[in-house]
Amino acid sequence: MAEFLIVTGMSGAGRSTTAASLEDLGWFVIDNLPPTIIPRVGELVASSGADAQRVALISGRRGAGDVADMLEAIERLREGSHVVRVLYLDAPDDVLVRRYEGTRRRHPRTSGGVEAAIAEERVALEALRREADIILDSGELNVNQLRNRITEMFSETQGEELMRTTVMSFGFKHGLPLDVDMVFDVRFLPNPHWVDELRPQTGLDGPVSDYVLAAPEAQRFVSQVEEMLSDLLPAFRREGKAYLTIGIGCTGGHHRSVAISEEVSRRLRSEGIAISVFHRDIER
Repeated sequence: MAEFLIVTGMSGAGRSTTAASLEDLGWFVIDNLPPTIIPRVGELVASSGADAQRVALISGRRGAGDVADMLEAIERLREGSHVVRVLYLDAPDDVLVRRYEGTRRRHPRTSGGVEAAIAEERVALEALRREADIILDSGELNVNQLRNRITEMFSETQGEELMRTTVMSFGFKHGLPLDVDMVFDVRFLPNPHWVDELRPQTGLDGPVSDYVLAAPEAQRFVSQVEEMLSDLLPAFRREGKAYLTIGIGCTGGHHRSVAISEEVSRRLRSEGIAISVFHRDIER
């Protein structure tokens, strides 16, 4: 059975980085393929007889006709005996504007200025966004972080999982991630930031982790989250959810959220649940 990943989304949100990352992971990447040809690619892959092929189709120009053709192509591809996922890359408008101003590239939609083009594209792609299995917000990610995020979602080791589950730590002061399905706030826990010797460290360091987890409320919180997720994850899988991202946030994303994310993930793994961890703001 072949696995197809349709990569679409806003221009400037990381399509090229995503394509390169998938290629590094062993995916067969086809860039700028016209949507009308996509069903034919599915037929060719099916007729080849090869097992477990992983094909990423990176969308190119996306005018009104292209979006309609892409939606039809996705529907026809899903009618075959394939696993078909849609990844939609997004970022806030101000981030997209800065990226275009920084690279001096022309936006694919050239009517008016960059801001007008972005607004026009966002409206045009709304139907594709609704079709997505996962919406990845790259606004707060640098190139290396985006590569890491793609790797933990689409690596071969994750490929056999029916649902790919990620625990993401983040800092509220850097913005709430758009691509999370549920959020936990751990700002009620004692903050290592106010301990001089712990401030330069992160939740990956033993002294910080020990400090955070020593609080009785931290142990109660982790146990409650573990119990809840142990019940919810199988239910999400039964409903056919392909990707689940659980956000755990503190103020800056360096200490408490990192330590709690690692502990929650450790406990779930001990129950045989496959979990990946991504620390969005740990290097800020």
